[in-house]
Amino acid sequence: MTEREKMQAGQWYCCLDPELDALRAQARRAVHAHNTCPPDDRGAMAPELRDLFADAGSDCFLEAPFHCAYGMNIHLGARVYFNAGCVVLDTAPVRIGDDTMFGPHVQIYCAQHAKDPAERAQGLEIGLPVTIGRNVWVGGGAILMPGITIGDNATIGAGSVVTKGVVAGETVVGNPARPMPRP
Repeated sequence: MTEREKMQAGQWYCCLDPELDALRAQARRAVHAHNTCPPDDRGAMAPELRDLFADAGSDCFLEAPFHCAYGMNIHLGARVYFNAGCVVLDTAPVRIGDDTMFGPHVQIYCAQHAKDPAERAQGLEIGLPVTIGRNVWVGGGAILMPGITIGDNATIGAGSVVTKGVVAGETVVGNPARPMPRP
């Protein structure tokens, strides 16, 4: 198996690989095209970025600057909004439902590096998917860790670090993010 095939199969792979380097370079070019379009010409998303994504629903809007690792693993529903400075490290599928919004500087991480220092130095990592439901609000500066699922209509407080799944309709805050008591 190639390192890309291992990555896509959810297995440990070496990120220090020529094919993966080329895919990241392609994503950097698309991200650069998106981030440097004149504001009035940019529209909701530069065509290079839209073509890179696995799926992008209608009326999505990604404020510049935006960054992603590969792009090919990003699936956006309709009317998804990313505020400025968001980062998606999509070494695994990232699925985002319709009408979900992200505040500025939200980070979505799929990559989990090896814990053993020698393995980490060899570039070993694994990609764990992140799934975000419909009509979710993710507050500014939140970090979504590998392998989590956030249910429909959930709210993630600004600055929260989400390390575990969030059920539909729940509001979580803090580091690590914990459910807020319901009134």
